[in-house]
Amino acid sequence: MGSVKAVAIISGDNNVGGSLQFVQDSSGATHVEGKIRGLSPGLHGFHIHALGDTTNGCISTGPHFNPLKKNHGAPTDDERHAGDLGNVVANQDGIAEVSITDTRIQLSGQYSILGRAVVVHADPDDLGRGGHELSKTTGNAGARVGCGIIGLQSAV
Repeated sequence: MGSVKAVAIISGDNNVGGSLQFVQDSSGATHVEGKIRGLSPGLHGFHIHALGDTTNGCISTGPHFNPLKKNHGAPTDDERHAGDLGNVVANQDGIAEVSITDTRIQLSGQYSILGRAVVVHADPDDLGRGGHELSKTTGNAGARVGCGIIGLQSAV
């Protein structure tokens, strides 16, 4: 089997936008690459959410994708949601260059992220370590400023 590819077009508040490509390689790792613009400089929580529903903007994408019912954590933690991808960093121009490789998000199989949403948040993800009441569920990453539904991409 060749690599499986998907794409998400990000849109949101205050001209937040961009596109991300997801490629799952033969080892099962998924690579996420792309750019998101219109962010405030600094760290922004970055997650896969359970639902590919943007009828009410990014709020209708539901909670983090968490098929194994774990607590929120960092991408490197054993105890984490499948959709916990940590933070992206926006430069002084508000552009985040995304380049992530993760083994917990898949583009095929039982825990596929196809049809779900990728969400960028207003604030940094504390990776479950912040001591806030939301740390173990959302990383206390704040409002959802941009999102996009993850869909299959043409192999051409």
